[in-house]
Amino acid sequence: MTDAFIYDAARTPRGKGRPDGSLHEVTSLALSARLLNAVKERNGLEGHAVEDVIWGNVTQVKEQGGCLARSAVLASDLDERIPGLSINRFCASGMEAVNLAANQIRGGAGQAYIAGGVEMMGRVAMGSDGAAIAVDPSLAMKTYFVPQGISADIIATEYGFSREDADNLALESQRRAAQAWQEGRFARSIVPVLDQNGLTILDRDEYMRPGTTPDDLAKLKPAFKEMGEAMPGFDKVAMLKYPHLDRIEHIHHAGNSSGIVDGAAAVLIGNAEFGKAHGLKPRARIRATAKIGTDPTIMLTGPVPVTEKILADSGMAISDIDLFEVNEAFASVVLRFMQAFQVDPARVNVNGGAIAMGHPLGATGAIIIGTLLDELERQDRQVGLATLCIASGMGAATIIERV
Repeated sequence: MTDAFIYDAARTPRGKGRPDGSLHEVTSLALSARLLNAVKERNGLEGHAVEDVIWGNVTQVKEQGGCLARSAVLASDLDERIPGLSINRFCASGMEAVNLAANQIRGGAGQAYIAGGVEMMGRVAMGSDGAAIAVDPSLAMKTYFVPQGISADIIATEYGFSREDADNLALESQRRAAQAWQEGRFARSIVPVLDQNGLTILDRDEYMRPGTTPDDLAKLKPAFKEMGEAMPGFDKVAMLKYPHLDRIEHIHHAGNSSGIVDGAAAVLIGNAEFGKAHGLKPRARIRATAKIGTDPTIMLTGPVPVTEKILADSGMAISDIDLFEVNEAFASVVLRFMQAFQVDPARVNVNGGAIAMGHPLGATGAIIIGTLLDELERQDRQVGLATLCIASGMGAATIIERV
C-alpha cells in the first residue's frame, strides 16, 4: 500500500465555549475557513492541490449543519474544485477524518487531503441535534443508556479510582498545559484567530486554570451524583446492567472532566509524490488506524480495546510506543488506560489535555494527533499513539511514526 504522510498539523487556540468566550462571535464556518486558509498558505497549495477536505463535527445542526466541509471550502481561498465531506464519529470525528483520509491515500484514492474538524460548543450546544440512543426509549432501554458523566463514574467504580486519583490527574493536566504554553511547545501548530480587520481575537488556549489547587477541586460538588441518584435515576439503570455493583461512586466534577470549548484543527496528509510535487518534507507516517465498538453503557472504555486492536493489527507491542495522547474526556478514562497497559504516566498527555485546555468535540481527534507529532519532534522520539473514547460505546486510535 502507498504510505500516507503528515505534512502539516495546525489548530486554533481553544476559546471558552460560552457567551463570554473569545471565539463566541466566530461561526463554525468562519473558523473552519480560517484554518483551511492557514494550511493553504503554510504549504503553498495552489489549484486543485488536494483530493478532498474531510471535516468532522459532532452537532450537525444550525450553522454546523448541512455539509459544513464543503461550505468551509467555498468560504476559504481553496480551489472550488476541491469537494468536502462532513463526518460524525462523535468525539473521534477529527481523528476519523484523518484516518479516513490516510486510508484513502493508502488505497490509491488521491494524493492528498486536508482532514480535521471543528466544534463551536458555545454557539451550537452539545446534544441540541438529539440522538436516538438518548431520546428514543426503544434504543435507550435496550442499551441501558446513561449520560457520559455517569459512564465515567461507572469506570471509576468498576476499576477502583478515587476522587483523589481523578483530582491529581486533573491538577497534573493543568500543570503540564501551563508549562507547555510557557515553553512555546504549541507554537508550530497554533493559528491565531483574527477579526475582519486582521486584529487578533485569540492566540492562546483560554480555558486553562493553571492556579488550580487541590483545595479548589475539593470544593466542587460531584457533577453527576444528583442525576444518578434521583429516583428512578441513572444509577439504577447502570446497576441493572452491572448487578455486581452495589452503588456508583460519583467522583467527577467540572474540574476533573473535559472543558466545553470552541476550536478547530486540520492535518495535511499526502503521499510521497504529493510532497515532491509541492516541495514539502513529510513529518510523520501514519502507520496504523483502528476503530472499535464497545459496551454502550460504560461507554468510555474504548481506548483500551482499540489500542489492543491497533497494536495487534500492526504487529506492535505497547513497549514500541514512545508517547501517548489519550483524550481527557474524564479523568477516569485516562486512569483506566494507564492501569490497563501499565504505562508510565510521564509518557501520557505530556502537554496536558482536555481537562486543562478543553475538548472541542469534532476537532479534538485532529488536535491530539498534531500535539503528539509536535511532542515526538521535541523529544526526538519516533512512535506515538493517539486515542479517544467515543459516545455510544466506541474507540478510535492512530499510530504515527516520524520519518
